[in-house]
Amino acid sequence: MVNLCFPKCRLLRVMGTLQIILGGLVIIVSISSLFRFYSAGFFLHNEDICRHFYGFKEDYEGFDIKALSARVEEVLAQMESLQNKLESTVQQMEKNKESMAANISKTEYKKFLEEEVIQPLYSAHISLRQIRFPRAEGIGNATIKEEPLINSFAWEDQYLWNRKVYNTIGHACVLMKKELEEYMDYDIGSYCKDDWNQAQKLMINGCDPLPRRRCLTRASKLYFRPYPINESLWRIPDGRNVRWSNYQCRNFECLSSKNPKRGYSKCAGCFEMEKEKLKWVTNSSLPVDFLIRDVLGIKPGEIRIGLDFGVGTGTFAARMREQNVTIISTALNLGAPFSETIALRGLIPLYVTLNQRLPFFDNTMDLIHTSGFMDGWLDLQLMDFILFDWDRILRPGGLLWIDRFFCDRKALDDYMYMFLQFRYKKHKWSISPKSRDDVFLSALLEKPPRSL
Repeated sequence: MVNLCFPKCRLLRVMGTLQIILGGLVIIVSISSLFRFYSAGFFLHNEDICRHFYGFKEDYEGFDIKALSARVEEVLAQMESLQNKLESTVQQMEKNKESMAANISKTEYKKFLEEEVIQPLYSAHISLRQIRFPRAEGIGNATIKEEPLINSFAWEDQYLWNRKVYNTIGHACVLMKKELEEYMDYDIGSYCKDDWNQAQKLMINGCDPLPRRRCLTRASKLYFRPYPINESLWRIPDGRNVRWSNYQCRNFECLSSKNPKRGYSKCAGCFEMEKEKLKWVTNSSLPVDFLIRDVLGIKPGEIRIGLDFGVGTGTFAARMREQNVTIISTALNLGAPFSETIALRGLIPLYVTLNQRLPFFDNTMDLIHTSGFMDGWLDLQLMDFILFDWDRILRPGGLLWIDRFFCDRKALDDYMYMFLQFRYKKHKWSISPKSRDDVFLSALLEKPPRSL
């Protein structure tokens, strides 16, 4: 009898211990919050202190104390909810201890701890880590006032594949004067040189948009009619329609993920249609993999047009086209003909870099999806510019789908703050380990209305 009761008693002891720990955490958070307010002088009737916090002090101007209070309340509510759930579970077990099975399987025990204890605790922990207090020099994510003049601009010393990334205001073209002069050295009305890779190099390094030229663009020597639309979506295009002169590969077969000399690293397997067909429609074992039908089900009938910001061959746009949603896919030819492949599949490629302001008007997109390109290698300031530009073009009520963003585990808090600073509504939020040091983050966020 003692042996039969042992697993159940052990679970009850664990549950009781967890309740005590949670109660202690609630008390610690409450005392910590009260201590912060007390040390700040909120409980003292002192005119200097009131003037310090409620007067016009530049260091704290714009800091939202309500957001801090809401975050603390959210954490306390999560902990209270978890404690109530554990207490209810213990009471239910006490009631049904006679009829309960004598043995609890390890799988059920593990599942209960992961879903009902670890995940809520982790969510509360992340919420606490997101609390940011203003520093003396200003709000943490604030930047200096940008002055659009070349002689006073401080460029960003960050790297993209060993190339420096600049903001787009024209000064990078001055810094790359020799390369730009080579690009603009052509005969008017004649054929252009086969120098698209040089143009892309200028764009990536910030000389973007490029000046227009008056020469005839080159095409493949043997250009064949593209496949009909009912075939082209899920078929590798005819390789004769691509100019291969500036790639390591000379055909689509060479671009297989099995070939270590394929010439590109991002989006391995993007040119294998059998693998591409499984994306966003097939259930995965990872919680960070969201399905298209689940995302569209959140806003039925409202998602009509959108942007896929990443690197790939247009598979996301192809799947959304099957749902009568028009998606424009950003593309750079980073070692492989991504732009040509998207177009030959009957989809719309948008040839832009991370530096460029997106060519869409404000509040026009229903959906922005990003996957496989904008990850944890990005500088936080550059990422800030990108996210604010996305916020500009996304309409109120539109969805931002962060798909498998990955970064170093230690940098996760910083990147989460970047995504959550806009106070979008969270429909889905999932974090999963990628490796020992890296994690995946997927999220589905809704832009709030901002009527002024």
